[in-house]
Amino acid sequence: MNAPAATPAAIDAIFPAAPPPPPRFALIAGEASGDLLGAGLIEELRRRHPGAEFVGIGGEQMRAAGMDTWFDAGELAVMGLSEVLKHLPRLLRLRRDVRQRILDWKPDAFIGIDAPDFNLGVERWLKQRGVRTVHYVSPSVWAWRRKRAQKIGRSADRVLCLFPMEPPIYAEYGVDARFVGHPLADEMPIHPDRDGARMTLGLDDEAPILAMLPGSRVGEIETLAQDFIAAAAVLLAAEPRLGIVAPMASARARGAFERILDAHPDGARVRRALRIVDRGARTVMVASDAVLLASGTATLEAMLAKRPMVVAYKVSPLTYALVKRLGMLKVDHYALPNVLAGEPVVPELMQHDCTPENLAGAVLRWLRDPAAGAALLPKFQRIHLELKRDASARAADAIVELIGEGAGADAKPPMAP
Repeated sequence: MNAPAATPAAIDAIFPAAPPPPPRFALIAGEASGDLLGAGLIEELRRRHPGAEFVGIGGEQMRAAGMDTWFDAGELAVMGLSEVLKHLPRLLRLRRDVRQRILDWKPDAFIGIDAPDFNLGVERWLKQRGVRTVHYVSPSVWAWRRKRAQKIGRSADRVLCLFPMEPPIYAEYGVDARFVGHPLADEMPIHPDRDGARMTLGLDDEAPILAMLPGSRVGEIETLAQDFIAAAAVLLAAEPRLGIVAPMASARARGAFERILDAHPDGARVRRALRIVDRGARTVMVASDAVLLASGTATLEAMLAKRPMVVAYKVSPLTYALVKRLGMLKVDHYALPNVLAGEPVVPELMQHDCTPENLAGAVLRWLRDPAAGAALLPKFQRIHLELKRDASARAADAIVELIGEGAGADAKPPMAP
C-alpha cells in the first residue's frame, strides 16, 4: 500500500523555507541636510532589518551610518538655474552612470533624498524598470509650480514630506504622500540651553553674540558672504562689544568664506570680532542673541533653537530674472519660519533688498529689542511641537511598508497623514 503523499505544510515543517535575504536600499542625497536625513533613515531601517545593505551617493554622515558611497554628495551641490546649467553635462553623465549601477545592484527600493532636479529623473527611470521608488523631502510645491506634484508622483511610488501642508497638495493629484515630521524637530529640545551652549563655545556671558551663516554650499557663500561681511562691519560700528561666530559646514565652505573675508575691504576689522568654527551650527545658534543666515534648512534650525533671525536670499541675476519673468514664485513668504507660522514673524531680505545696510539694520532691531525676540518664543514652540513626530522612524516604517507591498507581503496599515 502506497504511503499518503506529504502535504505542503508537512514538507514545510520538515524543510522550513529559508528566510528572505535582508533588503537592499540605494539612496542618493545631495547636500549636508540630505546627508543628515539619510543617516537617520539608515539607522532606523537597520533597526528593522539588521542585515540591510545601503549604497549610493551620500556624505560623511551616511558613510558613518554604514552606507557604501559610490560618489560623494558634494558632486550634486550646485545652486540656482545658471549654476546648474554650467554643470549640466557632468551631472547628466553622473545620473546615467549611477542609475544603471543601481539597477544592476537590484535594490528593494531606491530612496532619493531631496535634490529633486537630480533624483526625480533617477526615480522615474528606475520606476519604469520595476524598482520601488521613494522621494524623501518634498520639493516646495506649496511655494511654486504646484502641479509638479503630479509629475513627482510619476517618479516616486511614495513621497515622504517633512511639513504638514504638503500631503494635501499631493492628494489633489492622487499621489501617495505621507507627513513624517522633521528630524531636526525630534533632535532639538523644546527649551534650548543657551547658557550651556555659551559654556561649550567658551563665549562671554555678557557680550551680545551674532551667529552668522552665509550658507552650507560654496555657491551660496560666494553669493552672500560679501554682503554678510559688510553688514558685520556696520554692526560692529554700532555695537563694538558684539561677538560674531560663523560655523562652517565643511572645509570647502570654510575655505571659500575665508578667501572672501581676506579679500574684503572690511575683512581685517571683522576678523578681529569673528570666530570661525567647524560645524556646530546648532550650538552656535542656541548660544546667540540673533542669527543672520541664508535661506534654507538652517532657518528651520534657527527657529527650533528659538532664536530671532534675519533671513537672506540671493541668486545670480540670470536665475532671478528667469524666476521673475516666468512668475515661478507663488507665495508671500519664502523663509520657512514665516511659511510655517503663516505670517511674517522674521525679516526676509531677497535679492535687491539683501544689502549690507538692510541686513545690519534688521539684526540691530533684534539686538536692541529683546522683548521682540521673546515674543517669538510661543510661536516657535508651537511649530516645533507640530513637527516633532519621530520622523526617521516614521519614514523607515513607510519604506518598509512599501517594499512589503511590492513583495506581496502583509503590509502594515497606512500611516496617518
